Amino acid sequence: MTDNDPTEPTTERTRVRRAADRGRYDTETVHSILDDEQVAHVGFVVDGSPVVIPMLYGRDGGDLWLHGSVASRLVRRLSEGVEVCVEVTIVDAYVMARSAFHHSMNYRSVVVFGTAELVTDDDEKLHGLRAITDHLAPGRWDEVRGPDRRELRQTAVLRLRIDEVSAKVRGHGVVDDEEDLGLDVWAGLVPIARTLGAPVPDGDLAPDVVMSPSIVALVESSGN
Repeated sequence: MTDNDPTEPTTERTRVRRAADRGRYDTETVHSILDDEQVAHVGFVVDGSPVVIPMLYGRDGGDLWLHGSVASRLVRRLSEGVEVCVEVTIVDAYVMARSAFHHSMNYRSVVVFGTAELVTDDDEKLHGLRAITDHLAPGRWDEVRGPDRRELRQTAVLRLRIDEVSAKVRGHGVVDDEEDLGLDVWAGLVPIARTLGAPVPDGDLAPDVVMSPSIVALVESSGN
């Protein structure tokens, strides 16, 4: 991201218009949301029709990393230099109001616009794949076998600069109309907590193989 005014968007299309007070444009907020989620929705246009695909991703500094098969439609299209929109959302709570109109959600979201770059240098591809793998479970890349030459040839890596970006955050309670406050209806927040279950060993795993540190840390970080 650039060092522009953190209260102002980098471009007009990143300006938050609906509930503009929820807009955030600073690097810290954007990066923290990206780091707290694992799935991005990647939107682009193919033959005049919009397509949105959920994908794993990674972040390293000001770069967002995506990957896929070299034969995939997304990779073929994005490698042509088309515009892409990447969206990430975390839902933190249901907002249950006294009226149907004021029901909502507390959330944190990021939208990134730009043109993804197809990475051709093998060292850069490995760097991007490390970022994606370690985003899923920090430290995992160093515990596993890395891709061989054949696998690397079959995998495309795309890099998108996190420059044209905005975040939107709602993090408060119910906002009901004053005349509804006396209604005999429960109102409040229902928090959403995401936890990971106990790891299930692969059926072919040798009984003497201990759980990797990255998996132990991943599960412990979720509260289990």
